[in-house]
Amino acid sequence: MNRNASGVGRGNLPRLALHVPEPKFRPGDKVDYSHIVVPEAGKQPRPDESVAASETWPLCHDMVRVLGDDHKAIGPWDPKLDVETLRRMLRTMALTRAFDDRMYRGQRQGKTSFYMKCTGEEATSVAAGMALAADDMVFPSYRQQGILIARGYPLLEMINQIYSNRADKLKGRQLPIMYCSREHSFFTISGNLATQLPQATGFAMASAIKGDSRIAAAWVGEGSTAESDFHAALTFAAVYNAPAIFNVVNNQWAISSFSGLAGAERTTFAARAIGYGIAGLRVDGNDALAVYAAEQWAANRARANLGPTLIEHFTYRAEGHSTSDDPSQYRSAQEREEWPLGDPINRLKAHLIALGEWSEDQQAAMDRELVDMVKAATKEAEKNGILGHGLHHPFKTMFEDVFEELPWHLEEQAEQAIRERRIKWPTWKEYEK
Repeated sequence: MNRNASGVGRGNLPRLALHVPEPKFRPGDKVDYSHIVVPEAGKQPRPDESVAASETWPLCHDMVRVLGDDHKAIGPWDPKLDVETLRRMLRTMALTRAFDDRMYRGQRQGKTSFYMKCTGEEATSVAAGMALAADDMVFPSYRQQGILIARGYPLLEMINQIYSNRADKLKGRQLPIMYCSREHSFFTISGNLATQLPQATGFAMASAIKGDSRIAAAWVGEGSTAESDFHAALTFAAVYNAPAIFNVVNNQWAISSFSGLAGAERTTFAARAIGYGIAGLRVDGNDALAVYAAEQWAANRARANLGPTLIEHFTYRAEGHSTSDDPSQYRSAQEREEWPLGDPINRLKAHLIALGEWSEDQQAAMDRELVDMVKAATKEAEKNGILGHGLHHPFKTMFEDVFEELPWHLEEQAEQAIRERRIKWPTWKEYEK
């Protein structure tokens, strides 16, 4: 007879047990993606942007897809973009990848301490960002460098920030890749995961209170949806009908744990929209046209005062979580090649070729041009300093930009810090002169 903690009998009840999610394959295992249902492109209905949120909920368990096996755009979600926009989208995605490759190499050469690539996920930032208005406020996670590039932020400034050199506009105060640009409506990236979500909700609510037309769009990884900030942000957004878009980038892996530990075994991440009573979409994150169409749909809905939308971008992290990560320790090396949704850049390139508006030779020439462009920006940034070369912002800037006049206790701390560094600098007041 089973007994509870107090010793009272409970009958022949089974012993309780916990379920610990495990990925379907580990290093050395053969990859089998048969559990992933990839619906036929073009078969998903496109609700009117003014429908009740509940009418979108079937799409939370489906997957919006536009590009078919023949690389043609089909179905009601086809955004019908002109060729020049498609070329610009392809170019920006390719530039983002070239930038990532160069910065990864720079980290391995000791020029910076840290970097994070978005290889395989470029569409979730570039295509989504292009669907927004240029002044819509973006609240990114750490893999949305494609949005900054799409908005025309100079590569030189991005590299200065990564190197934390003397030209870094953030003065070395942020971890490499945690950019910020008010002029480009790109909110500062935070290393504390998911904090950008309540900030996005707050911005959206403030925009509505002011009677503005700018909406907020936030990005978060699927693992971070387990954070309490995710719940707080969506609760407030749902209650106050905030004009916000919550982009969940489900790339299958957190730093070393698979998506099941964030709840993927139970249902889709898009299905969380149902619990909050808001609109939800699940989209093929490697189909740039589907991503653009979904983001545009959600943006139009938000601008029409019809509330927030949660979008799950189903994609794959093709490389390590960061330069501090070795994915070969926890996942099969075959995963990237076997991924059933392919590569977003290759798929968009194939679409343009199918339209007769692009070629492999043009792609190769463009890739060479972009590599040279990134190389030139890197060489220019290196003139301002790299890791360990001493070309950084003056020490005193650590105490600046918070108070108009430095309080006495911080002045004392500054002078003490200078003394402890054993550098023959003058007093703080003399140094300021």
